[in-house]
Order: sequence, then structure tokens, then C-alpha cells
Amino acid sequence: MTRYFIILGLLLITGSCGTIGLAGKSAKKGKAESHEINSSKTYDRIITDEALTKRGLFDIHKVGEKYYFEIPDSLLNREMLVVTRFIKTPSGAINYGGEKISENTVIFEKGPSNNLFLRISTLVSAANEDDAISKAVNNSNITPILEAFDIRAVNDKKNSYLIEVTNFINGENPLLALGPEQKEDYKLLSLEKDKSYIKEINSFPINTEIKTVKTYKAKSGSDKRKELPAAILAGVVTLEINNSFILLPKVPMRKRLYDKRVGFFASSYLEYGDDQQKVDRNTYIHRWRLEPRPEDYEKWKNGELVEPEKPIVYYIDPATPKKWRPYLIQGINDWQIAFEQAGFKNAIIGKEWPENNKLMSLEDSRFSVLRYFASPFKNAYGPNIVDPRSGEILESHIGWYHNLMSLLHNWYLVQAGAVDERARKMVYDTELMGNLIRFVASHEVGHTLGLRHNMGASSATPVEKLRDAEWLKKNGHTSSIMDYARFNYVAQPEDSIPTKYLMPRIGDYDKWAIQWGYAKYPKEMTLVEEKEFLSEMVVDSIAANSRLWFGGEGRDFDPRSQTEDLGDDAMEASMYGILNLQRIAPFLKKWTRHRNSDDYDNLDDVYKGLVGQYSDYIFHVAKNIGGIYVTPKTMGEEGEVYRPVDKQRQKQALLFLNNYIFKEPKWLLRNEILNAIQSPQSKESVTKTMESVMLNLLGGSRLSRMTFIAERYEDEDPYMPEEYMDDLSQLVWGDMNVFYQTTAYRRKLQKSYVANLITLYKPDEAEGLVEGILAKLSEGFTSNTDVRSLALDNLLTLQGKIKRTLPVMTDRLTIAHLNYLKREIEAVVGETQDVDPLFIPFRRDVSIQEEGEK
Repeated sequence: MTRYFIILGLLLITGSCGTIGLAGKSAKKGKAESHEINSSKTYDRIITDEALTKRGLFDIHKVGEKYYFEIPDSLLNREMLVVTRFIKTPSGAINYGGEKISENTVIFEKGPSNNLFLRISTLVSAANEDDAISKAVNNSNITPILEAFDIRAVNDKKNSYLIEVTNFINGENPLLALGPEQKEDYKLLSLEKDKSYIKEINSFPINTEIKTVKTYKAKSGSDKRKELPAAILAGVVTLEINNSFILLPKVPMRKRLYDKRVGFFASSYLEYGDDQQKVDRNTYIHRWRLEPRPEDYEKWKNGELVEPEKPIVYYIDPATPKKWRPYLIQGINDWQIAFEQAGFKNAIIGKEWPENNKLMSLEDSRFSVLRYFASPFKNAYGPNIVDPRSGEILESHIGWYHNLMSLLHNWYLVQAGAVDERARKMVYDTELMGNLIRFVASHEVGHTLGLRHNMGASSATPVEKLRDAEWLKKNGHTSSIMDYARFNYVAQPEDSIPTKYLMPRIGDYDKWAIQWGYAKYPKEMTLVEEKEFLSEMVVDSIAANSRLWFGGEGRDFDPRSQTEDLGDDAMEASMYGILNLQRIAPFLKKWTRHRNSDDYDNLDDVYKGLVGQYSDYIFHVAKNIGGIYVTPKTMGEEGEVYRPVDKQRQKQALLFLNNYIFKEPKWLLRNEILNAIQSPQSKESVTKTMESVMLNLLGGSRLSRMTFIAERYEDEDPYMPEEYMDDLSQLVWGDMNVFYQTTAYRRKLQKSYVANLITLYKPDEAEGLVEGILAKLSEGFTSNTDVRSLALDNLLTLQGKIKRTLPVMTDRLTIAHLNYLKREIEAVVGETQDVDPLFIPFRRDVSIQEEGEK
């Protein structure tokens, strides 16, 4: 639910953040001496008694319709962040007020000819200025000049420079307006200057906030569905935009160096030094600056909990419905227990927005806010804005979409409806929906604290413990709220699990990760010494408690790290999950009825959610086949980083798929549901899942990986790709004989098998857009491997089997089906001659055995 990027050499940012505007009062200027700068007008002639002035980071002067910045000499060459975000967006837009447009680091610099330059700064590489190589670094890192301002006057009393910024702010530039990609998203052309204006500029001690209204001419295309309503009606689109100039600390916060075994967002740059023999990459985590108050320093050194000098405060957008605010605040405050493990109490606080305080507004960058969007999208996300030099999180703006509640409702009904009666209706009680909101808030706040997803956390819980109330009370069903482990779908009705133990909460890993990232240590250490100290902490902690393992984002081939899964055994957990789906399926029509006058949209929506949950269970199992356990380690640790999944476990996974997807799940295809929703997509959804599984099982990536594993671990009895393909073939085809008769579902399964086998053998034979794309990917994986040879071998074997069996078959549809597949295979491999079965080379007996459904 959320979004993040790791960009090596550049700042890593996870999303937009909120700003809040504070209106300053105008003040009259007294006379001041000044120098003449390219004009007969001196400072006091420009900034007259009629000027409206606001003091702050920059003194802002409004004279008539012109705006001036007064830049003190002390701010020259000081780095600032410029965060641009939406205040208001047009109807139908994909963005909402408070969301980020762009973020850049800038500096003001004195230039020649009485100019002030505004440069865009990038942090790609650095060197110690005492090293000779620093000259080479400087020579290869010149930053672009975005704007050159004429210095209109100098204020000698303040040692500051006066520049006019009216056209710069009101015009179109990549710093303060939409970029090319965003204009393309909105189908916009040029800025309409006569319909754009500066609405307000306010200045504060560390930030200056600019509000503008910008109107763009809209493109006119043939497809009106892709255009904004405003563009269709008026030919233009108007936006309100906020720009925050935020002064970065003069002395950056001390970094904490990144460790891939702990899930923090990070930034990095290349670091050069005279004594190097290899360029280093300086990678450091994102975290808030938490420091003990000076008067509590000794208490902190003695191990007492202390309050930070500046706690992390999140405000709730006043646009948030009042009934949900307490739950959002609870979700924020849930993290207090984690910071206590790091040595701080009351380190994070959720608060209502002070609506009657006229000195605060939502665009001021000094405040972090949970912004509430009136949106049909079902989402929430937790970004942060960081100082690129140190990784210090400066503020955050959580995005919360109103329609997220419908997603939470359907998740809970499908995953917990079998064990929680409260889930069995369309409108949940305030307490239940409030607690669902609370857990999502905690998850998104975790991102804003610097934590990435930990998709492997749930694998640290034994499946049988997910049915143990006492164990759940102590540990929860996952060790991290940063996992996508929504609700305890393994718990069975007979387990009598209290409903509060069905939901995720802050877990062992979350507390430990915050301790690792935020705890301060009395002992003075260099960054390298601290890195070694923290590395030992990782090794010792995980050895003592395996629940502290960080399983990554779920983007590798490790079946332990998956989204939406639970437990340490996907086959067992998915079996329990499907049992619960079978329990609730007969009642969906009843539970989704809210009013007699309602149509069946609710049923359609929930049924799709149930099919999607079933599909998740199937793919959780499939990932074990050809899977590789990935456990990052350092040179000082024992054990392998990469290990293949055990052969027997892979065979169990294949048998599970045979029982639960190769055989038609008739319990899911209920006529009373399908005849009510009249949705072809819903009727075919189970078939689509089956076809996706077959595409997945016969994918070039999986088979080439199994080939590599077979070569690398040949002495350890790996699951050989030829054995796997024989097992799969046996499950799909079985024994064809005179009594062989197929069902419609079985015919679709077999067609999918043949189509994917053909694609594996000849990728250019793939049909369909998705299949074609995957075939091209497979082509790269399987070229110059044995995979294509095995595909051909299986096609030839199947071709011969069909030809020998057809003459004795009696079922007409089965005969037609097999004739069709025979022709499909012949079109690719040609027609082979019949061979006497006595002279067919020996082929091993298939070792896989079918099991009955549990």
C-alpha cells in the first residue's frame, strides 16, 4: 500500500509529504542606506513604506503587484529543499491536495554581473576536501543554473540582497510547477499566464511557503475518456500549487550506515578518497532526528527512558471524518512502544489538527500531517521527505483515501468471516472498522519512520501457532506490521480465537528495527565502528530470536517472502485458508445484502475478493517450486546466502496445486452467485487463475532456475527439471484409455498446458499480448539451456500418447479436444511416425503420487 525507490547515487524518496502555511503580518520598513545596483533605485526607493513585508527565512516584500525576496548573505551556498505539491486539483485528476509534485535541493549563489544564481544541487559523489581527489570530484560535479536574478538592491544593515521573483514564481519552470511527465499525465500544454497568479507567500524561520494558481491549456484528443472534465468543458485546467523552500540544517544529522539485513529506506552517494583502492558507496538509512533533552542526558546514559528534545508529531487532517480520527491517532501512537525499546518515551504523538488556530495551515512544511482524500481509490501510503546529505527525515505526509474502507471491509469479510460474526455484513460497526483503520495507519506510519516492507515476517510463525490463542496473545500472527499479513485466515472456527488476535500489531521485528535505527549509544564511535557494532547486534539478535529476520520486499524467489501470506508452510496455511473460504462461500449472497432495494454489486465485489484470496493461496504454494531461500549475510557469518527449496517440499507444492486448482474447484463456482452477478469476468475468474498458474509453472524463468539449481546442487538430490516436467505432465494427463473422458475445465487445463509448452519450445509461437511479453522474457532465460529441449521432448511424448489413445476413445468431445491438440502440436513439431511401443526407449516411472483432498 504503499510506494518506495532505491536510487543508487541519488536521494531515495518514498512519496510526497504535507506542508502547512502560516500567514505573516505585514510590517512597514524604515529608511535604510543601500548601494545602487544596475539602477538608480536604491533599496529604500524600492521597499517603500507602502510595501507589505513578512519576515522569515527570506524576508518577503510585496510592492504593488511585484514580489521581492530579500536573501541574507548568510544563506548563500546554504542547501535548501524545495518541495512542490498540490493544494487543489481538478475533478477527475489522479492526484489530490497535499500530494507531492517534485522535490529538489537548491542553493543561492553570488554570480558575476550583480546576479544571484539559483542552482539545482545533486548529491552523486563526494570526497574529503583535504584529499587531492576532491579536486577531481569537484571538476565532475558542476550543478545546473536554473535561474539568474538581477540584484535590484543591497540592504547594508542586514547584509542582504533584494531580487524580484514575480515572473519566476508565476511562470513555468521545473522547480515550481508541473514537469513534462505530469503535464502529459493531465494532457496539458502551455501555461496560460493571464489566468495564473501568485495567491500568497508567507515566510517563517526555516521555511518560505508560496501558493500559486496555475492554469494550463489542455490538449484536445479523440478519446475524451482520458481527458479531465475541465479540459473538455473549458479547454483549460486550473491547479493550486504550494512550493516550500526549507532550509536544511547547517550541520547535517549524524548518519547511520545501512545494513541490508534490517529493512530501512536509504540514500547513497559515491565516496572518493586518496587512500582508496576501490570507490566506496556511502549508504545511510532514513530516520528522524531524535535527541535526548540536555537536562536528561545523564538519565539517558544510565539507561532510563527519556523524552526526545523534539518528538515526532503527526496531525490529522481536519477533512477526516471525526469518527475515524481517534483510531488514526491510536495507529500513530502504537509506535510509542517501539521507541521505548530505543530509549525514548513519548517519541511519537498523534494529534487532532487545531482547527481554530489561524496561525497554522496545511501547507506549512514544519508539520507532518495525515491527509484525507475524497477519492474512489482504495489505498493509503506513507512517504517521507529527507535531508539528502544525512538521511534525516524532515517531515512526512501520509496519504489516506476515503474508499480504503471498502477494501478493508472485503479483506476482513473474506479472511475472517468464518471466525468473526461481526464480519458478516456490508456495513461494519464503528469499533470494527475503526480497528481496521488503526492497523493500516500503524503500517503507513512505519513507512514514514523509515521502515520498508518486511514480507518475510509472517514466515517466522509456525502454522499451528496461528490456531493457538495463548501464543497469538503473546506474539501476534506476524512479527511485523510492515508485512502484508492482513488477518489470521488460518484460524478455524473450532479454535475460538479472540477477534482481537486476528489483526496485526506492532511486533518483535518492528520494535527491534526501531531500536537498531534510532537508539543512541553513549560510547563515542566513528561511523565505521558503529556499523561494526550494529552488525554484531544483528547477528546476535537474530540468532537469539529468528522472528527478527528481515525477509525483504518479496521480489526475489524466496517463498518465505510473499505478500498476503501467513505461516512457515504455504501448503498447510493455504489449505486452512481454503477451508474457511469454503465455509463462507454459501453465505455471500446473504452477507452482502444491505437493503432490499440494492442490486448485486456488493455480491459481485465480495465474490471477486474471495476468488482473489483463493488465487493468493494458490500462488503462495506455487512459489515453492523452483524456489530459492535468500538470507543476506556478511563475511563474518556462517551459512549460505542462497539455498534451494527442498525437493520433497516442491513435490508437495505440486500435489497441492493438483488437488486445489488442476481439479475444478466446484465449491467456488456457485450458481446462486454467478446467476446473480451476471459478470463474465467473475464466471471465468477461476479459469483465469488456473491458466495463470500453468503459465507460471511452465515459465522460462522458473525452469531455467531449476536447471541452474540442478547443476549447482547435483550432489544433493535436487528437483531435476526433467523430473518436474514429467510429474507435471502426469498430473495434467494421467492415464488416457478407452474410458478417458474430459470435463470442460479439464480441457481448458490441458489446452493451457500445451500452449505454454509450445511457447517454451518456440517463444515466437506465443499468442496474446501478455503471453507474448512473457515469451520474450522466457526466450532470454531459456536460450542455450536444456529447457527448450525438454519442452520439445514433452511435446513429442504427448503427441505420441494422443495418437495411440485416440483410436480407442468413445467420448466425442474428448476426441475432438485431443484432435485439436494433436494438430496444434503438429503445427510446431511436425507429424511424427508411429513407433511400436516395444521399441520406445525406457522412460522412468513418474514418482509423484496423487493425494486425496484434505
